[in-house]
Amino acid sequence: MASTMDDSRHKDATSSSTCFSHFCSSALRAKTLKSSSSTNNSSDGLIRRLGVFDLILLGVGASIGAGIFVVTGTVARDAGPGVTISFILAGASCVLNALCYAELASRFPAVVGGAYLYAYTAFNEITAFLVFMQLMLDYHIGAASIARSLASYVATIFELIPALKGNIPPWVGHGGQEFFGGTLSINILAPILLAVLTVILCLGVGESSAVNSFMTAAKVVIVIFVIIVGSFKVDVDNWSPFAPNGVKHIFTGATVVFFAYVGFDAVANSAEESKRPQRDLPIGILGSLLVCVILYVGVCLVLTGMVPYNLLGEDAPLSEAFTSKGLKYVSILISIGAVAGLTTTLLVGLYVQSRLYLGLGRDGLLPSIFAKVHPIRHTPIHSQIWVGIIAAVLGGLFNVHILSHILSVGSLTGYSVVAACVVTLRWKNNTGNRVSSKCISTWCEGVLCIFLVACCGFAAGVLYRFGTHFIFMIVAVVIAIMACAALCFRQAYSDPPGFSCPWVPIVPSVCIFFNIYLFAQLHYEAWIRFIILSIVSVGIYAFYGQYHANPRLDETIIYHMAPEEDRH
Repeated sequence: MASTMDDSRHKDATSSSTCFSHFCSSALRAKTLKSSSSTNNSSDGLIRRLGVFDLILLGVGASIGAGIFVVTGTVARDAGPGVTISFILAGASCVLNALCYAELASRFPAVVGGAYLYAYTAFNEITAFLVFMQLMLDYHIGAASIARSLASYVATIFELIPALKGNIPPWVGHGGQEFFGGTLSINILAPILLAVLTVILCLGVGESSAVNSFMTAAKVVIVIFVIIVGSFKVDVDNWSPFAPNGVKHIFTGATVVFFAYVGFDAVANSAEESKRPQRDLPIGILGSLLVCVILYVGVCLVLTGMVPYNLLGEDAPLSEAFTSKGLKYVSILISIGAVAGLTTTLLVGLYVQSRLYLGLGRDGLLPSIFAKVHPIRHTPIHSQIWVGIIAAVLGGLFNVHILSHILSVGSLTGYSVVAACVVTLRWKNNTGNRVSSKCISTWCEGVLCIFLVACCGFAAGVLYRFGTHFIFMIVAVVIAIMACAALCFRQAYSDPPGFSCPWVPIVPSVCIFFNIYLFAQLHYEAWIRFIILSIVSVGIYAFYGQYHANPRLDETIIYHMAPEEDRH
């Protein structure tokens, strides 16, 4: 009997050890990508329809929503006319992140996946899956929230018709009809709008790109018109004092408006549908971001010049500013621009989600149905319908606006991981390292330095948030600089093919530090969400992902480059 029990315990221990060993070997495997001169335009694949202008409009469409008419004034109430500097600083920070994205988009120019793919290649499978889950929660809740806002704006425009003014019930478009103490909040217009956009996306990338290009062009024209008309009503005396509440509020404003630029990374997920991805993707990423910076700065200058910063409204500052100047027709145009902005932001968000699901479906981390592409439309219809259903359920039944404070975690996580990927992939292409450690490998040493930079960024953010003495923040910054110096001098780097991010590893390190610094500024519930979702993600991977992931990942996987004529 005792011998039987011992054998049973031994088998259980052996089984547990085998399961853990399998989990580790699966979680730590990375994807190896090589170039090929073949094309991937098969009958069941995505089709290359997007030119450089389409990609720029895709990035602008994702980044500029109704926020350009609201966030500018909201931040200006604290930063004053210095909000212009806030947008420039935030834009400069995003440009550094965009440089990292541009290098990797050029490095893997014909593969869908974005930050997920980069993490899979630079680090390992579990890291890539965690990045996907953090991004996807942001995308799902964000799409539902934007759909509700769009429904509200559309209802407002309908109310310009005298017969409908004041007669549209809440459950149609304005907010929602609440039941069970607010647990449910019914809104039928949001799912209808999502269904329309999902159908457009399922028709094909050409059709959806045409809609995005038209709506984005209309939005940009309206913003430019607003800037031009408003410039004639500017009183330069309103720009003085430029920073009425001090420089600190300008920097604080920069951390807030940083999220107004989020969206340029959507361009990286269109890799398999770009005509000349190696050339056009970096141009699309950086070009769209620069357009956004110019438009935001222009609106800030006009807004703070028209009305004293302390008299700006809270809900619709730009519309109220023009109404106060007797230009009510401009307010109507702003509402139309807001509808166009929200439409393109929602359209591109749904597009990106489906391409990420497509990437995981191909790799086996999600069911294979997500990997299927329509043979005629050349779109991942199953993935597209799935993300549309998720957004419709959330937007139609729940008041997802209350979850806005836990968003942006995925974007900051994705940006930080992409910056780290730029550094580590430069090592992987090197045949040798200048310095090797006796205790740990040079690669692990470098990863530890990157992690230290991130920790210092979080520490600096927490210290700033709780108002501790500035000397402690300086210590965190100094430690981060030392870790960056170790990355510079204890690693060997090679130049990548295609677009190259300048000053590696300094630029990626600055990105990581600032992104995690911003992460520390988020609501504490966002931190809890990050931890809980990470634990859930590991559980999903342990029970499904590790057993269904493509077994070829231990070998070299060849993804096809764009056709030769498209790359030149």
